[in-house]
Amino acid sequence: MKSFSFLLLALLGFSANSILCRMALGPGLIDAATFTTVRICAGALTLILLTRQLRLPGDWYSAAALFAYAILFSYGYARVGAAMGVLALFGAVQATMIGWGLHVGERVRMLEWLGLLLAFSGLVVLARPGMAAPDPFGIGLMILAGIAWGVYSLRGRGVAKPLLATAGNFVRCVPMAAIVSTATLGSAHATTYGLTCAVVSGAVASGIGYCLWYAALAGMTATRAAFAQLSVPLITTAAAVLLLDEPVTGRLLIAAGAILAGVVITAMPRRR
Repeated sequence: MKSFSFLLLALLGFSANSILCRMALGPGLIDAATFTTVRICAGALTLILLTRQLRLPGDWYSAAALFAYAILFSYGYARVGAAMGVLALFGAVQATMIGWGLHVGERVRMLEWLGLLLAFSGLVVLARPGMAAPDPFGIGLMILAGIAWGVYSLRGRGVAKPLLATAGNFVRCVPMAAIVSTATLGSAHATTYGLTCAVVSGAVASGIGYCLWYAALAGMTATRAAFAQLSVPLITTAAAVLLLDEPVTGRLLIAAGAILAGVVITAMPRRR
């Protein structure tokens, strides 16, 4: 029950990142660079306080992938809705990780090929031109954010202390965010509401969310953890419809079905 509680709160936190980002950036209450900088700083400070360490592991390459995800995530959500964005992100993460497996010579099952095809088809449906099509540049940014997150996840496999490494990578992201904010200072703007969304996204949804996630993993198998993450786009889509009044379109339903079916298939455990 304790692991389940941690898991539920962590998944709600991951979904909240998309909702908070869209709530702030959609109406233009804060610019994407400032949102990212505040989010990263709040997350880094929270993780330092929770881990109670100043000398943290991590590496600059992983931090660069983490920062690329965060900044592309913000700029993408300034242009597309939360539901469309999370599906593009989720599909790209899956495709990236499977694609890397192919690159390094991992043996891929027929079902995994089918899952990859379904996930890719869902991304094509999202990006396809038409009357209900989302902003193509925004979808492209979310796909790139998913690729960056996939790279970060691949680099984190086998890390002995993932929470400490995550904290260290967040700290390393701070100067990167400061450089981008300085370069875009001319277009910077922020309201109290926008800054609040950024702080909550970094400190609660990201910082505390990661701590809860790693605590939940202690009582779960890897397969259950993989399937649990399938609820993130579903929670985000439901929240976007209820809280942000985003429409439920045929394009959204078809893309969601294809991407989630693809992820379910590829997450199935292999037979011994």
